[in-house]
Amino acid sequence: MRHTKRLLMSLLSAGALVVSLGLLGAPASAHAWVTDLPSRQHYCSDGTLDDCGAIQWEPQSVEGPKGFPESGVVDGQICSAENGSFAQLDNPRGGNWPATNVSGGEYSFTWEHTARHSTTKYSYWITNGSYTALDPLSRSDLNLEPLYEEYLNGRQPNTYETHTFNIPQLSGRQLILAYWEVADTGNAFYACIDVDFDGNGDPGDPGDPGDPGDPGCGGLSEWASADVYTSGDEVQHGGNQYRAKWWTQGEEPGTTGEWGVWENLGSC
Repeated sequence: MRHTKRLLMSLLSAGALVVSLGLLGAPASAHAWVTDLPSRQHYCSDGTLDDCGAIQWEPQSVEGPKGFPESGVVDGQICSAENGSFAQLDNPRGGNWPATNVSGGEYSFTWEHTARHSTTKYSYWITNGSYTALDPLSRSDLNLEPLYEEYLNGRQPNTYETHTFNIPQLSGRQLILAYWEVADTGNAFYACIDVDFDGNGDPGDPGDPGDPGDPGCGGLSEWASADVYTSGDEVQHGGNQYRAKWWTQGEEPGTTGEWGVWENLGSC
């Protein structure tokens, strides 16, 4: 009996040690995606597109090895972060991904974090003259001099991080690669953003400033009580700009308070 007790205690201790080691070795949870200008995963998650696979439920999870462009994910699998579950993001869709109409000038890009994590930096690159929207993205398609970088040096980001910078005047369909590098794991998050300099994209996309004939607030639609809004959707109401934090319908912006569904982005 004494021997049996000793054996049982040894097994329990070994099991606890394995569980503890497993927890210590588990990667930290850190997730985010670009909602504005809309990334491919955002279009999949907000219902704009179908045939997206698993990414429609977890746009925040496009996570792969960091070190881009020197290392990191492989060519042809950059938009999916080399994650086979999200391979639909690498599919060019015949060059027909929804694209935001842009021109050269200043634009803002917003990351939404569902799990904020110690951060090294955010980086952005834009495609070059060899890019064609008919092929999966490779390093040779990008101007590897970043458009913009912001270093947090280990700081935890806000739930929404917005970066404003100039993009050059190009022509036709192009792609902007957004990159969030986590500080204390080996991973980074990738987001591909399709843009169109020739005005053949969707002029109503969020974050598209200054479309001819747009009303105020950068062309944002007026909030409507009957409409359904999901995380990242932006509206104007009462002279202010608001962003939805999660799914909502019938909740009037400006009445939900600081902790409510609508984040007040200021007057417009």
